[in-house]
Amino acid sequence: MARVAVLGAGAWGTAIASVLAARLEVALWARDPAQAEAIAATRRNERYLPGIEISRSIDITSDLDRAMAQAQLALVATPVAGLRDTLRRLGKQTSFVWLCKGFEEGSGLLPHQIVEEVLGGGARCGALSGPSFAAEVARGLPCALTLASRDPDFARDSAALLHGGRMRVYYSADLVGVEIGGAVKNVMAIAAGISDGLGLGQNARAALITRGLAEIARLGASFGGSPETFFGLAGAGDLILTATGDLSRNRRVGLELAGGRSLADILAGLGHVAEGVSSAKEVARIAAARGVDMPVTDAVNAVLEGKLTPAKAVELLLSRDPKKER
Repeated sequence: MARVAVLGAGAWGTAIASVLAARLEVALWARDPAQAEAIAATRRNERYLPGIEISRSIDITSDLDRAMAQAQLALVATPVAGLRDTLRRLGKQTSFVWLCKGFEEGSGLLPHQIVEEVLGGGARCGALSGPSFAAEVARGLPCALTLASRDPDFARDSAALLHGGRMRVYYSADLVGVEIGGAVKNVMAIAAGISDGLGLGQNARAALITRGLAEIARLGASFGGSPETFFGLAGAGDLILTATGDLSRNRRVGLELAGGRSLADILAGLGHVAEGVSSAKEVARIAAARGVDMPVTDAVNAVLEGKLTPAKAVELLLSRDPKKER
């Protein structure tokens, strides 16, 4: 039986470890020894994925060498902020995919660019992305994902390894397109939450999601991403889920901003990372540098920075001059 190591015992790491354990040998690595011990003892991760029983076949450990021993593939399930440090621990010879979505705060780098900066070229690696709430995946509900790599053989083989049961895994060579879709949809989910929180209705939400997808496609095209990617699972699929689903952390941020709560209070009570909050500033900055028009992103960023109220941001978006749709 093939062995995989899931690095990161948050909600998504715990969920994918649980679903893969039905047909693979799985190790789940937690950085915090106390967290690893608690999960191993109770077979639950009540902090990040409450109510889910974790299979006793999963080897839960805080020892990275133990987790990686004889692993055919590592799944890095840390937030973007934790990717760089985890890569330093892994080294170049490991085959791995990352599950995080977003731009690194400060550097504005996508995950594959962080990989290149830390490990150089030649690493066998890729991104696993798509519409996937951890709580549903952990319960064994169906989902479909995309595994993208610049190495087509690695993408195909890794997708085949992870594919099975109720989790379909497609593969793609459009790594940057998949990453852009996963990163920017979180920003659009905040916008959708603001719209819903202000009671603007389903018509407005549909328009917002559609225009958000256009922004994703424009920015993605500037990086060389394929149009097909943005209308697939890692683009439209992930955007629709995150912008409309009640389990979406980024949508919740938007809802609560519309309700008048401060960003600091929202994040303090969230208990999980909402990648759209840190990505919004980087997306807006990168889009401006590339000359890509992204008014929804700019509005979200202005709200997050306290420069506009949610209501004022919506007013400014609605007052923009009409343009040819593209």
